[in-house]
Amino acid sequence: MPVNANAQVDGNDAEGDLPINELFYSIQGEGELAGIPSVFVRTSGCNLRCWFCDSYHTSWEPTHAWMDIDGILDEVTSHNQCDHVVVTGGEPMIHDEITDLLDSLSAAGYHTTIETNGTIYRDAEIDLASISPKLASSTPTADRDPKGDGEWEAEHEQRRLDLDALADLVEAYSFQLKFVVTGDDDVEEIQTLLDELRPVTNATVRNEDVLLMPEGATRDRLNETREVTAELAMEHGYRYTPRLHVDLWNDAPGT
Repeated sequence: MPVNANAQVDGNDAEGDLPINELFYSIQGEGELAGIPSVFVRTSGCNLRCWFCDSYHTSWEPTHAWMDIDGILDEVTSHNQCDHVVVTGGEPMIHDEITDLLDSLSAAGYHTTIETNGTIYRDAEIDLASISPKLASSTPTADRDPKGDGEWEAEHEQRRLDLDALADLVEAYSFQLKFVVTGDDDVEEIQTLLDELRPVTNATVRNEDVLLMPEGATRDRLNETREVTAELAMEHGYRYTPRLHVDLWNDAPGT
């Protein structure tokens, strides 16, 4: 299902509906499950505005069609060769109804991954929480705002980290911490965040749970960022994750 470019993200058509930007079958391109064929359910709407967002039509210019849970399940089950579902965004956790979707997918026998920025905790059936905390380098300052002159800078900076929600997520679910890396300076902030997180959670946060991912939504941009990201992962003992979908299909929608 493609983007509905005429829809707006304000208000629900009916109780229980979710704003769906895309629903498609592809290959998981990132993280520990990279390479696994998966159905992607991409919700629209986000509480942050990363300047490098690779899902621009879920954040900066949110578009979608409204779908109910049964309709989403019907679309997912039409890909009967697949038993992995990735619920992504935008930020899917901003929607109250996301728990109903995740619980329904799990009840139907699917392995569920939620891709989240880690600022909101919800109690749901989740097999893997793929948590991508946003670093200071994500903030849309005036000189790197894709849509204006930094109007979102203060709000994004205030919202981008929630240590309590992050601690709840890593305690409740199998998880990976996936950081978008724009350059060398990001690693110091990652280490500081880990030093703050580890004492406030009962979960064990290992270095191998930390994945560094090069910033870039196109092959050309990844050519500029992947080598330094891999070198930083080796230097600090973290994992490197590719962006296979970008390598395979560049920035095409529905991939």
